[in-house]
Amino acid sequence: MQFSAAAASCCGKGIAVVTKLAERDEHCLAAMRGKGISVLASFSAETTYHRVSHPTANVDERQMVLLRSAGPFTVHDFAGLEPGPLHLAGLNDQEFTLDFLRQIAGAGFPVSVDMQCFVRRVDPRTGETALSDVEGKEEIAGLCPKVKLDVVEGEYLTGTTDIEQAAIQFERWGTAETMVTRAEGVLVRYRGKTYFETYSHKSVHGRTGRGDTTFGAYLARRLDHDVPESLRFAAALASVKMETPGPFAGTLDQVLARMRTHRG
Repeated sequence: MQFSAAAASCCGKGIAVVTKLAERDEHCLAAMRGKGISVLASFSAETTYHRVSHPTANVDERQMVLLRSAGPFTVHDFAGLEPGPLHLAGLNDQEFTLDFLRQIAGAGFPVSVDMQCFVRRVDPRTGETALSDVEGKEEIAGLCPKVKLDVVEGEYLTGTTDIEQAAIQFERWGTAETMVTRAEGVLVRYRGKTYFETYSHKSVHGRTGRGDTTFGAYLARRLDHDVPESLRFAAALASVKMETPGPFAGTLDQVLARMRTHRG
């Protein structure tokens, strides 16, 4: 959530975040508010915490354990919001359900979703997160005009590691605009055409949050730019972010400079 919001705020758009956390941790929202992001928080018994590790040199392979959870969102958490572009930036299947997606889309929100919300399944006993195929994936694709996944999630959902073919499958299921990320770069499928941009990062110290950052930047830029421009912008911003741990903390000028010096 913080990765997506920080990236989107770089575009100068009005960004609001709907989140849940323990009241004692409300100070964690200060950084987002400091960026001019409106934060609508509801309090729960716990704040969601994960432990993430990379067991190999492959940055697309990771192990996640859910340590604590704030619980799932409901449509009541979005009461009072006027329908507008809404991105579901969940981390696992504990935050959003298919029924929630049906309700929020039915309320008039054009929904984008990161498929990790459904692919990552949490073991209720151990908190360990395992990836699996998703029942109802075709319906999810049809409900969401924009969808994001990575190469690993794409294999579970479509049976292929070819990210273009994975995006084409989502297109067949009804998604208008599909993004797929992998270590080398990011692909978007839109109206029967495939677009690809490479990342240009010089280190992977800030690898965590790559996909969320890329999609957040893309969604915000896409509000008033075409697909190729938005994709170049997103790849550049994510590349700058990956060189430093934490959410994107750079400037618009840095992103535009990276776009000028790197052609993917």
